[in-house]
Amino acid sequence: MTVGGRKISDQEQILDLADSSKRLLAMVQNGKFALDKTTFCQLHQLVARNEALEWGVFRGEGEETRYTPDVALGEAGRYTPLPTLSGAPELNRVFSAGTNALTEQVDNAFERGCAFFLFGALQQFFFNGNRRTSRFMMNGVLMSNGIDAISVPAQRAANFNKKMVRFWFYLSKDATEMVAFHEECHPGE
Repeated sequence: MTVGGRKISDQEQILDLADSSKRLLAMVQNGKFALDKTTFCQLHQLVARNEALEWGVFRGEGEETRYTPDVALGEAGRYTPLPTLSGAPELNRVFSAGTNALTEQVDNAFERGCAFFLFGALQQFFFNGNRRTSRFMMNGVLMSNGIDAISVPAQRAANFNKKMVRFWFYLSKDATEMVAFHEECHPGE
């Protein structure tokens, strides 16, 4: 336990998020941020270190090649993403196709960033830390285009989780409500 009565793992997660934020900011400031796998994995390596089963690699690219995590949806059941396979061939194919589509077909940086967040959260490229890492990627897209980063306020977290399940995330795959939610959380709004 920490002095404040929180678990050590909570403290480590906060420190990892702080390190990830610093790395993202440096990437953006130096013009090194890219909507690509290398950047995604570098950020994940910081976001989920010592927490995920493996970090900094897609599911199946490390030692674990058989376990496929799923996401609890409460009363709606569970969502299981693509299976974990050795070398992550399907995850790599989906990632490449998705990022190419976002880069080539979505001109609006705000929409592209939000869409990447939802894409990364849905596909579950990593064993853990997918939403946190995908949020960093979203904010990297935004900041690289001169747009302020988005943070979901703590008082809206329950609403965020509800919308992720019900309106888009795993059930309808309709991004409309989640993009609107992110617009509401944007500091420019």
